Amino acid sequence: MNHNVKGMVLFFVVSLLCLSSVAQNKPEDAAKPSAEAWLALVDSGQYANSWDEAAQTFKSAVTKDQWETAMHTVRDPLGKLGTRTLKAANYTKTLPGAPDGEYVVMQYETSFANKGSAVETIVPMLDKDEKWRVSGYFIK
Repeated sequence: MNHNVKGMVLFFVVSLLCLSSVAQNKPEDAAKPSAEAWLALVDSGQYANSWDEAAQTFKSAVTKDQWETAMHTVRDPLGKLGTRTLKAANYTKTLPGAPDGEYVVMQYETSFANKGSAVETIVPMLDKDEKWRVSGYFIK
């Protein structure tokens, strides 16, 4: 292989590695594992633990007891999780009624044993400890 071809191949390999690295550093990708781990707590009825793992702004807005009561009222009747498919994930630095920060608004198309079709919106934020934590959760 001549020197120019080797250089071009090396350039393309380095370019692909850089693109891969950039894609992995997107806030949407960084927030997803935390959001899904948090949803797993909710799915298994570990509401107190989900509150413990939530963002500080979440904890400031609702007490652990209020959260558990709300989840027993709203989530329990839906029954066991059927399917959950991520439909959208959008990064933003501002949300209505929330302090400026780094947020990812994620929407899942979800089915439950007692509700065939629902939309879950989960909002992870980059918390003060530099970890993505859930700051909001809604079911429609």
